[in-house]
Amino acid sequence: MMNSYMKSYIIRRLLQLIPVVIGITLLSFACMYLAGSDAVAQKYEQTGMAVAQGVLDSERAQLGLDRPVYIQYADWLIRLLHGDMGQSYVSGQSAAGLFFSKLPATLALMAASLVLTLCISVPLGIFSAVKKDSFWDYGIRLFSFCGSSIPGFVIALLLVYVFAVRYALVPVMTVRTTGEAMLLPACTLAIVMSAKYIRQIRTAVLEEMSKPYVAGARARGIPFHYTLYRSILRAASVTLVTLLALSMGSLLGGTAVVETIFMWDGIGKLAVDAIAMRDYPIIQAYVFWMALIYMFVNLAADISYHLFVPAIRWGGRKR
Repeated sequence: MMNSYMKSYIIRRLLQLIPVVIGITLLSFACMYLAGSDAVAQKYEQTGMAVAQGVLDSERAQLGLDRPVYIQYADWLIRLLHGDMGQSYVSGQSAAGLFFSKLPATLALMAASLVLTLCISVPLGIFSAVKKDSFWDYGIRLFSFCGSSIPGFVIALLLVYVFAVRYALVPVMTVRTTGEAMLLPACTLAIVMSAKYIRQIRTAVLEEMSKPYVAGARARGIPFHYTLYRSILRAASVTLVTLLALSMGSLLGGTAVVETIFMWDGIGKLAVDAIAMRDYPIIQAYVFWMALIYMFVNLAADISYHLFVPAIRWGGRKR
């Protein structure tokens, strides 16, 4: 019975994906239209060339930008159903091909930052909860507060100044996506995320520590570290899974500023460049695939809840 509920839940979530993706792509298309300029105008503005209006109109007609916006969107949607996401207005390359060529660099940066985040936040969050209201707890909470308050780009610039400019330990930026070049952007993302993770993990552990079974285990002489690792952390793992799922989605879409600062050749920088050039096919491909990835990551997180907490309901019924 459980499997049938799980299957129906997954099918329902996948069906919900269709209107969500259509709505997101339609909204992004409308926002680009309201921006007031297009790829042709941006191209000549970037080069500083003055061209006749007839040349601009001719290029717009070749790209289909002279048609009403709803016709452009309907045409893009029809081509999408045939597996064609169009070509970049700037480079002429396939929009989907460009997206997937940049995706590995962003995934590598995301994986490195998640590993660093877990290595920082999980021990500090647990230690802060166990040492509640101590000097160490206040210090860790201060770090968490500062990390949450300072914008990510400020942290990035501080790391560049200290480790790249002042002490020249790592390069400021590089055109190659190497491990050395990944260090500063991964640390930037890890600091920002760890500040949020620490508070959530600390709260989850404190909530579990206040439950009667912990006091009962202590009264029976069971070592606290045994209860901590076998019961408390297992129960708090649901919070960690939620944070990981949200972080994966936010990292894929939220690394744009960090990638731009460090010239990391990923999908975030690709999206920023496409927005600056009004490269609609690239922007639409980015929005479409990011929506799909985010939805599937959250679906995987929901399924994982069932594995960690069997009491979670599926299809409105208990397991």
